[in-house]
Amino acid sequence: MTQQKSERIMNLAICLLMSRRFVEKAHIREVVEGYHGLSDAAFERTFERDKDELRHLGVPVETGSNDPLFPDDVGYRILRAAFELPAIEFTPAETAALGLAASVWESATQAGRTVSALAKLRAAGVDPDPTRLSAFAPSVGAREPAFPGIWAAYAERAPISFGYRGEVRRVEPWAMTSRRGAWYLLGHDRGRDAPRVFKVARVDGVATRIGKPGSYRLPEDLDVAKAWRSLEPAASDETALLALRDGRANDLRRGGSPEPDVQPVPPGYQAYRVGYARPGDFAAELCARGADVLVLAPDTLRQAVITRLEAVAGPTDERGAEA
Repeated sequence: MTQQKSERIMNLAICLLMSRRFVEKAHIREVVEGYHGLSDAAFERTFERDKDELRHLGVPVETGSNDPLFPDDVGYRILRAAFELPAIEFTPAETAALGLAASVWESATQAGRTVSALAKLRAAGVDPDPTRLSAFAPSVGAREPAFPGIWAAYAERAPISFGYRGEVRRVEPWAMTSRRGAWYLLGHDRGRDAPRVFKVARVDGVATRIGKPGSYRLPEDLDVAKAWRSLEPAASDETALLALRDGRANDLRRGGSPEPDVQPVPPGYQAYRVGYARPGDFAAELCARGADVLVLAPDTLRQAVITRLEAVAGPTDERGAEA
């Protein structure tokens, strides 16, 4: 459907919807932009096609007369009761989810659309408060500078190039999702000729487009859900004894069990037993928490954390200063 035709049909729908009475053809031809300048025959053909198009789209265009004494004076209208959607009602949980969705885009490329969406929700009697849910929103913005470019490329099916863990990756974006406060990109890695999942926060700098929008297609057998399942934590098969600083690492507290009898524990810390599945990933996670988490056991995990931290700190001379 061309833009001109779409505008004409939309104008016709508005004309018939706004009138309480049947609107005669002569008046329709007069007020609807798109019918001006047409000959009588051209108007008849165009109007009949537009009317059929509206009905095909599910718009109930009625035919009738305003004067029972002259039923041949045919007019048209769209009853609001038959056309409009019923009142939209949301449960408290759904309203909270809408607020959360709005907060996700607060500082991203879709911020303008977020404002529009919230305005429409409030007009419908829904007033989500995204500020109350900011603690749960995925991080988008300054901490993930690559996000806007990757999202735009994903939406337009444009291949991109970016640095990732010291390598240049050329990727065809397939899908994006958020897991546990972080954004991930699923795409075809051209260099490896295979699907890969990338954590957006680990992308170096910003993504650069290396092709035109729509220059590739998604595989017909693409299983996006399977790719996202690979991001879920594996079942815990090992446990660690950790000292958690008071008021910090609350997610580890929720997933663990307190061990009040463990001694010694530094002042301001509490001992917790926490399950984990991948030692390497878990050690990296604990390193990122700094002094908020101390590993008490097992020794293999404690040593893995110490080794990683020493690698970050760099070599030191005998006086303890960096070499």
